[in-house]
Amino acid sequence: MTATPTGDRSSSLAACRALAGQVVGVCDPNPRVGCVITRENGELIATGQTQQAGRLHAEIMALRAARDAGHDVRGATAYVTLEPCSHHGRTPPCCDALIEAGIAKVVVAIVDPNPLVAGRGIARLRAVGIEVEVVGGEWGAASRELNIGFFSRMIRGRPWVRMKIAASLDGRTALDNGASQWITGDAARADGHAWRKRASAVLTGIGTVREDDPRLDVRLVPTEQQPLRVIVDSRLEIAAAARVLQPPGRAMIYTASDDAARIAAFAAPHVEVARLPANAHRKTDLAAMLVDLARREVNELHIEAGEKLNGSLLREGLVDELLLYIAPRLLGAGRGIAAIGPLASLAESLDFEFVDVERIGPDLRLRLRPPGRANF
Repeated sequence: MTATPTGDRSSSLAACRALAGQVVGVCDPNPRVGCVITRENGELIATGQTQQAGRLHAEIMALRAARDAGHDVRGATAYVTLEPCSHHGRTPPCCDALIEAGIAKVVVAIVDPNPLVAGRGIARLRAVGIEVEVVGGEWGAASRELNIGFFSRMIRGRPWVRMKIAASLDGRTALDNGASQWITGDAARADGHAWRKRASAVLTGIGTVREDDPRLDVRLVPTEQQPLRVIVDSRLEIAAAARVLQPPGRAMIYTASDDAARIAAFAAPHVEVARLPANAHRKTDLAAMLVDLARREVNELHIEAGEKLNGSLLREGLVDELLLYIAPRLLGAGRGIAAIGPLASLAESLDFEFVDVERIGPDLRLRLRPPGRANF
């Protein structure tokens, strides 16, 4: 349910934030934005939220809803979780629509980090006499957190990388024989699919594909679009029949192989093979892969891989967040979370800070980030 404004700024911003949260899995690669339009006395006129890429943005949706209901928005206030856009992208500028509609004031939670906007929308509104308030604070932080992948892509030129791991109390992700289904319970698995839904792309390695033949799609929660499925396969060993390559949705293979015939064998409308230079270990350059994914408008990258690829990503400092599900069981000998050692001293450890801890059914979900990682 969307919060209903009651005349004060906080309730209107809360309603905007709730609206934005409802379009997770809908509007990528665009940011998740909510808009609320109220009269001077705080009475709600209309609401809107960003639609699928190429369709209407939150402000336009709210203005259209007001028009369809026969409401005049001249002199009204528009609350938005992100600065209205000022450029022609897939859709016309939202600033122009607000100006033409006669909106008197715009309350913005946070400035858009897109270099094509980045304050230009606010400046355009103010130039024609519209009052603009940039709230920042907790509301700005909430909007940024909801769109942390979009901010990462715009500011750092790479997606926000979230690594999901399901493990036992003793840090085992599988038995020695590879059996891992299922360490955690039904609730944790459904929650993991909700995080897949949030991502622009879900990534794994060839080792996981060979052993588990995963689909890596979103099945356990409703979604309007499937994330891109990405496989790191340096020698291009994946079988064309692998489930991760099958519709619905698209799949992409990153490789260091230059076998043109093998690459051509994967030609299909829903599968792409991207060759990247090999690193010093003759493996796919993972940092270059992130830059390429950002170029392809991937905001959040969700990792579900084995200990080798996990270890490589962690050692290279490419992981922004851990999504760790801990089951209340001991497995003894088995496979670990990430192959990062052995370390010579504790000073070489990879340190994290807790973001939150939540009980998910019988399991625990931990979210952790390297210290200061979100400060970009």
